[in-house]
Amino acid sequence: MSLMIERDGPVTTFIRDRREARNAMDPESADALTQAFLDFDADPGQSVAVLYGAGGAFCAGFDLKYAAGLLGRPDPLGDLAFPEGEDAVPRGPMGPTRLQLSKPVIAAIAGPAVAGGMELALWCDLRVMEESAFMGVYCRRWGVPLIDGGTVRLPRIVGRGRALDIVMTGRKVPAEECHRIGLCERLAPDGKAREAAEALAHEIARFPQECMRADRRSCYRQEGLDEQAALRMEWANSVAMVEVSGAAGARRFAEGKGRGGDFADI
Repeated sequence: MSLMIERDGPVTTFIRDRREARNAMDPESADALTQAFLDFDADPGQSVAVLYGAGGAFCAGFDLKYAAGLLGRPDPLGDLAFPEGEDAVPRGPMGPTRLQLSKPVIAAIAGPAVAGGMELALWCDLRVMEESAFMGVYCRRWGVPLIDGGTVRLPRIVGRGRALDIVMTGRKVPAEECHRIGLCERLAPDGKAREAAEALAHEIARFPQECMRADRRSCYRQEGLDEQAALRMEWANSVAMVEVSGAAGARRFAEGKGRGGDFADI
């Protein structure tokens, strides 16, 4: 089976295991991963997800051997177009890349996260990369475009100029550079990406979740709005959290919790 799921308290780890293909994505794997994330998002007992590739590769992109078999077919990408209807699941070629989940996902990256694999990593909220890991638009050399959000999310994360440099050249982007330009948030020693990502997931899962999700949602929704519109959106999005969790949190602080910056017992 190409997808394994492990749970540790409120943290779900998705482990893709197509080692023979460096965890490249095929339609069967994309369907399984999409459904797995939908199930995670609907599970009230789960708070944060980690996405990891077994065998030293996060994901080498879409399976080009499978893609080569589409040549000559009428409308070969028809099944991958945005579906019609309110209830349709907008699966991308790489799986969940068109989903908008209510909970955070952390990519634990070892080895290559290239082409569609880079787009899958960009879909995640945060990226933890091992020191020898790398990204890159390696599909550039084969004439395959980015269609899983790469041209949308990459400029928003690193800025348009840096994004164009990465997109147009198709060059390798080592972990150190990814961290320096904001393409990943944390570095980990080789062999430790999953461990570091899961520790980060548990750290996030400790906080009041509805409030954290509201702030996360606001960070995404403000994109493209002018400042006043963004401020109004933030207020409408988050004001209810003051009553839902803010007052209770203030009471805990007044009772002595969290003093001196100690979050060990909140």
